Amino acid sequence: MRLKTVRIHNYKCIDDSEEFSLAPITCLVGKNESGKSAVLQALYKLKPVERDQADFDDLEEYPRKGLTDYEVIKDEKPANVLTTVWELDQRDEKVLQDTFGVNPIRSKLVTVTKGYGNKLCWNTEVDEAKVVKHYLKQLRSEKGEITEGTKVLSVADIITQLENIKTPSAEQAEVLAKIKKNIPNGELSQVVNNALATRLPTFLYFADYQKMAGRVSFNALSQNISSKKLLFSEKIFLALLDLAGTTPKEIQELGKLEHLIAKLEGVSNKLTREIFEYWSQNEYLRVNFRFENALAEDPPPFNSGYVFMTRIENTRHQVSVSFEDRSTGFVWFFSFLAWFSQVRKTYGTNLFLLLDEPGLSLHAKAQGDLLRYINEKLKPHFQVIYSTHSPFMVDPDNIMGVRTVEDVVKNKQPLGTKIGDKVLSTDSDTLFPLQAALGYEITQTLFIGKHTLLVEGPSDLLYLKWFSQELKSQCKEGLDSKWVIAPAGGIDKIGSFITLFGCNKLHIAVFTDFHDGDKKKIRTLRDSEILKKGHVFSAEMFANQDEADIEDMFGRSTYITLVNECYSLKGSQQLSDKKPSKAPKRVVAEVEEHFRTLSIDISEFDHFGPASFLVENSGMIKKNLPHLEEALDRFDKLFKELNLLLKDAEE
Repeated sequence: MRLKTVRIHNYKCIDDSEEFSLAPITCLVGKNESGKSAVLQALYKLKPVERDQADFDDLEEYPRKGLTDYEVIKDEKPANVLTTVWELDQRDEKVLQDTFGVNPIRSKLVTVTKGYGNKLCWNTEVDEAKVVKHYLKQLRSEKGEITEGTKVLSVADIITQLENIKTPSAEQAEVLAKIKKNIPNGELSQVVNNALATRLPTFLYFADYQKMAGRVSFNALSQNISSKKLLFSEKIFLALLDLAGTTPKEIQELGKLEHLIAKLEGVSNKLTREIFEYWSQNEYLRVNFRFENALAEDPPPFNSGYVFMTRIENTRHQVSVSFEDRSTGFVWFFSFLAWFSQVRKTYGTNLFLLLDEPGLSLHAKAQGDLLRYINEKLKPHFQVIYSTHSPFMVDPDNIMGVRTVEDVVKNKQPLGTKIGDKVLSTDSDTLFPLQAALGYEITQTLFIGKHTLLVEGPSDLLYLKWFSQELKSQCKEGLDSKWVIAPAGGIDKIGSFITLFGCNKLHIAVFTDFHDGDKKKIRTLRDSEILKKGHVFSAEMFANQDEADIEDMFGRSTYITLVNECYSLKGSQQLSDKKPSKAPKRVVAEVEEHFRTLSIDISEFDHFGPASFLVENSGMIKKNLPHLEEALDRFDKLFKELNLLLKDAEE
């Protein structure tokens, strides 16, 4: 299952978050006390790893400003907190198919809610007629009847009619037994929901402050286990022991001490190797363990019984320090991996990760390493939501996965925490991490003006400049010089630019390619409220085909002539005047396929190469380009539409 949307009501600082969507990796950005942690903590209670933390407590968690009124009605009508919409995947549908013989649901979207009544409520569109038809087919009933003249409308009807047959056939008895096994009492919706409940991911919540203890007193640990009052730091330690295949009781058997240390160090080495794949700060750290008698002069509870100590050794400086005295970032990473590895051992990949301010104590470069870990190790297997107010934890390549979190006040009335589905906020403090993260990405390549035309890359800039100049040389309009053409470095960076500068007084238009992989992003730009309507242009609008790059506006024959000239292709190496029957629609894709068949002594195809060659050899090459006038007409249409935007902006 994949979580598509969430809405949170009546929880701590959240009156109504309003519905917001989730990406495979969702980043909650907001300033301190905006409600980021409350969002994660509310979601955690849907189905937490630690089952004793599953219940909502109205006295502690219902918004205080409305608690008095709520206590009057709570017994009759417990307030809802979570409304979550999930999309089923093929594995979920297979579970249903295997159980019922057919897929019994109409829609892949199901809604799961939970509130202060602490019950999961499922809303699933069940297609009972489909299931009934499936069982009637097994009974060889084409008329929809089992007993003559009586129509079957539900699974319960099938059970009733079969049970009323005094001498059922073997076939009827078999079907009845199957139905009663799969759908007791004929309650199809309940059985479907129960089956899906086993597929609902378990939520793992991990916060920056949750770290393993460097010293553990076994006397205190045993008491806390007995009283069921374990500290979270002790739970992480027990997770480490579980990964090593041992228990606190086994540890206290001194005869197995060396065996235990060996197993723990094996687990530690595995976790440490995983850390160092994504830890660029210091490669000389190692985790060591000691198990000793307590010293009477140490403070309680470390002055009696046995004490287990975890230490971090720096092999470069040949010194070791207590686990708690080491870099807090390294300690957090090790603690998270120990806890996560043990939880994953139990639940496999059916987990949903909630990371509250991960990497808060990490250096900026280490935060980049953590982002890489999230994208490379977690994203392929798990949905992740993490919160941050650090610009270095905002992934510029996943800007559409950012959700802003704000504690909103309107007309001096507090409205509580709101989660923005769009990556634009009216609050400058909330927006700051986005500005900082995206500003660094964009300012490396971007030149902007009052009227900025964003394009994907430098080749687009050269082509637009060249065609504009050619049109002006023929006393035609060309592109107005007020437009500053800015190559943003790809469609993702275009979105980043608009997010960063959309609130400023810049007049922005976009020209981009349009093909599979980018269509959704372009539609998002067109629908965005931070870009004026009609300010996104794409190549297919002028190339007369449903997928197109700027090169398709040349026309195929014009562009392949340019490529043949640019790379000095001769004879059989040339691109053919006649388009191959199985060639891609887009001419650039056709050229790329052709170059893969050429010998290694031919230069590798580069989009920028033909653009640069056209500009540098303009006088010579344009005489050889067929159908150039048709290409000029296409660019003329684009420039006229862009120039009209200037008139509207200046009125």
